[in-house]
Amino acid sequence: MAIGLVGQKIGMTRLMSDDGSATAVSVIKIEPNRIVQTRTPEVDGYSAVQVTTGAKINKKGEAKVRRVPSAIKGHYAKASQDIGLGLWEFRADENEIGDATSFDVSMFGAGHYVDVTGQSKGKGYQGGVKRHNFQMQDATHGNSISHRAIGSTGQCQDPGRVFKGKKMAGHMGDEQVTEECLEVIRVDSERNLLLIKGAIPGSKSGFVKVIFSAKRDKINSDISKQIQEQKDAQLAQEQEAKAAEEAEKAAAKEAKNVTSENDTKDNGEQAPEAETE
Repeated sequence: MAIGLVGQKIGMTRLMSDDGSATAVSVIKIEPNRIVQTRTPEVDGYSAVQVTTGAKINKKGEAKVRRVPSAIKGHYAKASQDIGLGLWEFRADENEIGDATSFDVSMFGAGHYVDVTGQSKGKGYQGGVKRHNFQMQDATHGNSISHRAIGSTGQCQDPGRVFKGKKMAGHMGDEQVTEECLEVIRVDSERNLLLIKGAIPGSKSGFVKVIFSAKRDKINSDISKQIQEQKDAQLAQEQEAKAAEEAEKAAAKEAKNVTSENDTKDNGEQAPEAETE
């Protein structure tokens, strides 16, 4: 189950359980992901599906395509899709894609475990204490201006330099981060919302990729089977209810026809008696 979905982070809230405990959840708005291109090993060297979501519109609700490059317009036009807010890829086989033209949030269910990838919040230039969680130096005992300094960065004459990759002050955040094995608490298919336990990377309205967690593949497979069985049972109940309703309507219609025929016969028998009198 490598296929995932792209959505926008709405924020965080909490859900109350029956025993009174609160669970912090992240809310993701996932509009239907439309397939723009399918990559194959013969042409591209790997199997994947390219999707888009949303639409570029202005304040008047009109399509905002004036500044979209012609190459991008042609790419969407070739797939007969409206121009979306971006393009994302998921590794997937042709068997997983099938004849689908889009995916929605209903592919997930409560109990699934997912990996969420997003762009973390940018924190700008930060020191070693905040950026790498370094320990602070003494507040007293002669230390006057080096409370948050990182201290020594290397040796003396040998090797006489600072090794590459040394943890020091620098730019923090604004990088791709993946949170693994997060539990799906609730799925709201009507409002296209996915509620995931815990925090996810990124700021509000930032795009995130949600895929099934490979480390919980067996659990996800079992839950998917249970969800499919529930859907099949619900569909069977709906079909039975519909069949019963149609049978009831047919019986009522037949009873009405019988009543009409009886009334017609009664009227036909009473007419000659009236003429005789």
